[in-house]
Amino acid sequence: MGGSIVAKKEPKTNAMRMLERQKIPYEIHRYECKEFIDGIAIADMLDEPYERVFKTLVTVGKSGGYFVFVIPIDKELDLKKAAKSVGEKSVEMIHVKDINKITGYIRGGCTAIGMKKDYPTVLDKSAEVQDKIMVSGGKNGIQIELAVKDYLKACHGKMEAITHEEGDKK
Repeated sequence: MGGSIVAKKEPKTNAMRMLERQKIPYEIHRYECKEFIDGIAIADMLDEPYERVFKTLVTVGKSGGYFVFVIPIDKELDLKKAAKSVGEKSVEMIHVKDINKITGYIRGGCTAIGMKKDYPTVLDKSAEVQDKIMVSGGKNGIQIELAVKDYLKACHGKMEAITHEEGDKK
C-alpha cells in the first residue's frame, strides 16, 4: 500500500449541514475556546469589527412561544422592540440552563440556523449595511460568515430594529 495520508475530516455542526442542504455558501472561522467566551472577545481574536459579529439570543414570549433575536455583539436587545417585532406583549430571556433543551445548542455555540425547531427569528436592522455577517457556527470555537440575505433565508428570519439606540429611554 502507498503511503497516502487521509486527512481527518472535522465533524460538521448542524448549522453547517443546514447551510449545505440549502446550497448556501459560507466560510468557517475557528478560534481557540475551552469554555464560553463572549462575542466581543471572539471578534477581537478574529480581528473583526463588532458591527459584523452577531450574537443569538433566545427569549420566551408572554404566550409561551420561543423567539430568537440576533444582534451585534456590542449592542443590547430592546425587549419592548423585540416583543413588538414578533407580535408579543412582552418577551424575556430564557434561562442559560434551558438553552440546550430549547435550541439543541450550547451557550456560546447557539445559532438560529438548525435549531431543534424553527423559531421565529429577527435579525437587527443594523445588519442591512453589512455585505456579510458572522454568527456562531453551532459550537464553541466556530464562527460562520455568510451574506445577510443568505442568513435570513437559512433561518427563515426577518429584519427589524430591535436594539437599544442612543437616546432611547431605558
